[in-house]
Amino acid sequence: MGVTQSMGLPQGKGGYRVACTDVMVGQTQKGLFFRLFYPCIPQDGTEQPAWIPRYEYYSGLADYLNMNRKWCAPLLSVTFGSYKIPVSWDTPLKPSSHKYPLIIFSHGLGAFRTVYSAICIEMASRGFLVMALEHRDRSASATYFCKLEPEAPDFPEAQIQEEWLAYRGVPKDQKEFRFRNPQLHQRANECIRGLKLIRNIDAGKTPVNLLRTDFDLSSLKDNVDLTKVAVMGHSFGGATAILALVKEAQFKCAIALDAWMFPLENTLYPKVTKPVLFINTESFQTADSVAKMKKISSTSSETKIITILGTVHQSQTDFTFLAGNLLNKVFTTRGTIDPCEGLDITNQAALAFLQKHLQLKEDFDQWDNLLEGIGDSIVPDSPLQKSSL
Repeated sequence: MGVTQSMGLPQGKGGYRVACTDVMVGQTQKGLFFRLFYPCIPQDGTEQPAWIPRYEYYSGLADYLNMNRKWCAPLLSVTFGSYKIPVSWDTPLKPSSHKYPLIIFSHGLGAFRTVYSAICIEMASRGFLVMALEHRDRSASATYFCKLEPEAPDFPEAQIQEEWLAYRGVPKDQKEFRFRNPQLHQRANECIRGLKLIRNIDAGKTPVNLLRTDFDLSSLKDNVDLTKVAVMGHSFGGATAILALVKEAQFKCAIALDAWMFPLENTLYPKVTKPVLFINTESFQTADSVAKMKKISSTSSETKIITILGTVHQSQTDFTFLAGNLLNKVFTTRGTIDPCEGLDITNQAALAFLQKHLQLKEDFDQWDNLLEGIGDSIVPDSPLQKSSL
């Protein structure tokens, strides 16, 4: 029992207390849905949000895993239902004279907005505003949007209708690239819309949050540094971050965690001229995928590729902390490295990279050696003994 007792998401190690809230704007699929992690003013007695926010996500995970919802969803609910995210819910933003840099985070295939909470918490504890999107391209295990009944324009609670979007796999008659590439473009456009939303708030145009939380979106005005914006993501989200970096001039750099390079079109590579940090796990990448990363690093000397030894693809998600031994055996959620150590290396390399390319005046440059692949459990480039076989 000892192992499960100590399981839970780690707290942020930075100097800020962290809170989060959910934001949904627009009444169609073309709106935006995200969880915002931010430095907050600590308050007594605030609740911590559940890690998995709604039962529908368990059903969605079952769909993604190709398992029967009837038995898989309740099992996942029993396994993960009691976990909380170690931040406060909805408390006020801590105003800042120097303004917070912004990270827009894109999730992987079958994930959703809360699956990378450990990384988002750490970044917010270091003084970043983190917008963790929930994509509506059918790559999330489940998501939803809210529609208002036309006869109730003032939207009393009862008149908001939820419409859920289920995960969709590649149709049998379709080539995977032809299916995934348009999704990738939709995801990158959602990242850009996220940035636009913050720009609008900063200009005094605060949107209505359909989710009716206590958090005041207008408090972001004058607290976000829109000259210091990065995009970050895992797996499919890593590819999303690279595409968004090309599409949006305001993104200064991208961090691609174990990027799934397959859905990116070949014509894109020469256009990736801004810095990308590839943080790979030891067991996921293929020779083809790494060759694509090297194509990008050949156009920018500031682009770095590093690999954390003893890690697996799920090491950069919250599952690595929360899945017990049985689930770990079935789904390989942990490698041989201690999950906290793996997360620390990921976060420290990301922070060093962000300091450099967003011109931050912090002490994150103490981890610059990680960007060269120097340190315990880290190597430059990508060793392919396992994955190229």
